[in-house]
Amino acid sequence: MAVDVAGLVAVTVFYIFILLTGILASRKSKKVEKKCTGQKSEVAIVGGRNINIVIGVFTMTATWVGGGYILGTAEAVYSPAQGLVWAFGPFAYLVNFLSGGLFFAKPMRSKRYVTMLDPFQHRYGQLFTTAILLPALISDILWVACILAGLGATMSIILDLSSTISILISATVSIIYTVLGGLYAVAYTDIIQLSFIFVSLWLCIPFMILSPAVTDIAQTNHFNQSSVNSWIGEVKLEDAGKWIDDFLVVALGGLACQSFHQRILAAASSSKAQFTCFVAAGVSFIMGIPSVIIGATAASADWNQTEYGLPPPYERGEARNVLPLALSYITPAWVSVLGIGSVAAAVMSSMDSALLSSASMFTQNIYKATLRKQASERELQWVIRMSVLLVGLSGTGLAFNKSSMFALLLLTTDLLYCILTPQLVCVVHLRSANLYGAISGYVVALLLRMLSGEPALGIPPVLLYPGWREEDGVITQYFPFRTLIASISLAVVVGVSWLFQFGFSCQLIPQSWDVWGVFKRKMKAEVEERPRPNSDEQSNYL
Repeated sequence: MAVDVAGLVAVTVFYIFILLTGILASRKSKKVEKKCTGQKSEVAIVGGRNINIVIGVFTMTATWVGGGYILGTAEAVYSPAQGLVWAFGPFAYLVNFLSGGLFFAKPMRSKRYVTMLDPFQHRYGQLFTTAILLPALISDILWVACILAGLGATMSIILDLSSTISILISATVSIIYTVLGGLYAVAYTDIIQLSFIFVSLWLCIPFMILSPAVTDIAQTNHFNQSSVNSWIGEVKLEDAGKWIDDFLVVALGGLACQSFHQRILAAASSSKAQFTCFVAAGVSFIMGIPSVIIGATAASADWNQTEYGLPPPYERGEARNVLPLALSYITPAWVSVLGIGSVAAAVMSSMDSALLSSASMFTQNIYKATLRKQASERELQWVIRMSVLLVGLSGTGLAFNKSSMFALLLLTTDLLYCILTPQLVCVVHLRSANLYGAISGYVVALLLRMLSGEPALGIPPVLLYPGWREEDGVITQYFPFRTLIASISLAVVVGVSWLFQFGFSCQLIPQSWDVWGVFKRKMKAEVEERPRPNSDEQSNYL
């Protein structure tokens, strides 16, 4: 099959349009920098803290509605072993944004932090902040790889274009406009991308539903597992632990994502940051509906009536590509081009956010705070650009992984959920948490997670939890072990912090053992903050 020239031209025009929008947004960023009386590097990171609610909702939603979300949701609904009940992305994102708005938007924005790592740096110091950056960086790189892999598969199926070429071109476009315009370029391109995703996917759906190869999805929405076409699915009792674990990973892991906090911190006020989260919760849920319908349609299709033929995608091991396959073989050619445009838009809307996320944390919390404390604003801006480039190249290199889109989507928030979410809860909401507890919780969570293994990366487990199963030589944990690890980490941070606090305050532990100077600094700060009587009060006292 030859390359679809008309489709390739259409996608090229779309890419050029996005790139031009990013370049124009970079001019807006430079104008704000000239008016900025503070640090100009913060304009690239938090947009000068004047992103309005409309733009904020678009960019926050577009960040989450990426290639992994669109393709992974359709894959889960289509797969006979999963179905709709396992496609918890839309509802999990709803919970994520509502929780973020309720518990993190106000305390983070009111203190005018620049990145998610700022509260760690202020309380725990530089060394632990660097340790916190590592899982966040790994998550962003995996996120970039996940969404680029989805785009490469989509273009290769619909346009018969090499996935390598499509991945490289998409990565290049995203890197260029993110480097040029920072958060402004990301936010303004997100508006176009999210709008295009919504319109194009909904336009594709009528053609799929009305296709003669598709049975009415209302007739296949049952729990009869003997039916190949069943797309509702079910959660068996022995699978309930895994379902709960996967859901909470997506729903709560995103709370420790810099891309989420970057939008909160860019809002004009705390109340606007909260409102942005609440609106984005509803919009992100709605944006998942087309993928659910496409997955259900693919499950209800007689693939023998299409050029794809039999066996169907699931039996060929191509369930991860079911959305582009459905667009390519069940809809007219021009409609499938719209579909690939939506995937391309979703990919870039998430990739640029992941690029800027890691670049912001490294520049603000590592380079500026430790490596070059006297760095000029121009130097910091170049560090951001170079960081964007390095993260982009790293993610692009991993994009050729053949794992499931659904599995990669889970993996991107796995480390955040197990390690960072408990730490963020403690540093934001628990004043009693200290460095000794934080280090202990971090080490315990990291060790337990490594010993639990990861099938998507080919890492065998050392710890086997109740209910584990071995299928085709691969061990899968069905116990909610990631939630257990996160809970243990939270308990360790709280418990160890209290023990050290009690030990030092009651002099059960010698002050010389305070190797990090945590309580020495704390007592000094308390003395300095203690109110002193004025001269009149002193004379009266005497």
